[in-house]
Amino acid sequence: MRTITVALGEKTYKIEIAAGLLDQIGPKARALSAAAKAAVISDSNVDPLYGERLERTLADSGFEVTRIVFEAGEQSKNLATLGYVYDELARAGLTRSDLLLTLGGGVPGDLGGLAAATFLRGIDFIQVPTSLLAQIDSSVGGKVAIDLPAGKNLVGSFYQPKAVFIDPELLQSLPLRFLHDGLAEAIKYGCICDAALFEQIAAIDSDAELLEQADSIIETCCNIKARIVEKDEFDTGERMLLNFGHTIGHAIEQCCGFTTYTHGEGVGIGMVQLTRQTEKLGLTAAGTAAQISSVLQKFGLPVTASFNARGILQVMALDKKKSGRKITLVIIEKTGVGRLHKIDWQELPAYIGQENV
Repeated sequence: MRTITVALGEKTYKIEIAAGLLDQIGPKARALSAAAKAAVISDSNVDPLYGERLERTLADSGFEVTRIVFEAGEQSKNLATLGYVYDELARAGLTRSDLLLTLGGGVPGDLGGLAAATFLRGIDFIQVPTSLLAQIDSSVGGKVAIDLPAGKNLVGSFYQPKAVFIDPELLQSLPLRFLHDGLAEAIKYGCICDAALFEQIAAIDSDAELLEQADSIIETCCNIKARIVEKDEFDTGERMLLNFGHTIGHAIEQCCGFTTYTHGEGVGIGMVQLTRQTEKLGLTAAGTAAQISSVLQKFGLPVTASFNARGILQVMALDKKKSGRKITLVIIEKTGVGRLHKIDWQELPAYIGQENV
């Protein structure tokens, strides 16, 4: 068992990482909650695989369990799905003393977490991430959100879970595309603050080896994020470093209707494109973009996308790191050294490239 504490005063919680942990969640949840009822929020991909197992361990620990399932995919991370979840929670009769668990990748985690933050003005919830991306990133730190047609994660809150339970064995059922999708976020952590992690990933030669090292990679990433969140829970300073690659990546995701690229693929493209430009501007060591590109491509992740820069800029106008006529970019000086870089909005085209991204 690997355990990481996210120290946030009264909101302190633990991240537990262990093979086989899924079947132990019932007693662990019972130790954290006196709830009579538990609702499990999941999607149509994950619930058939693991929903019954999670329900069983919760029921064995005395919870009355309701499973709420919506269609898988980023397209479901919207107001309509959130409204459906609210209705199901009300129909199940959950009260403010009951418990919600999110089971799945980033979409169930983000949407279910926002439901927990807002239903009855807030009920306790536990994250049970099943994708690599969710296990190393989105389940930790309390960012919960849904998308609007105008942009990604534009409606949300900061709402910390009571615990995060990570079972690396669940990655065995993950399609390779989504295993690699999550790896892009791990590469991001290496880029911004841990060159040794970047080199560890670069040295992996196969997907089997990746799965063998998954618990180590997950622990490293969660430790990095926990320490950053402890210093900047509400994303006003250092926590912005975690958005390396995301400003361009989110825009690319949205420009193709959240159907062409996964989140991690968008982030990978964003990291490479921005770093190419910051190299040209003399802000990043020469060859860094090629280094990132090489690791991404080894795992079948895209490093370019054909979109007009004007369309990307229109989406970026609603980026949460934009304030007035300025925007804060996350750039890296070299692998392992990231920093925040505030620029005037009119300077942005030079950082994304004037041609197609």
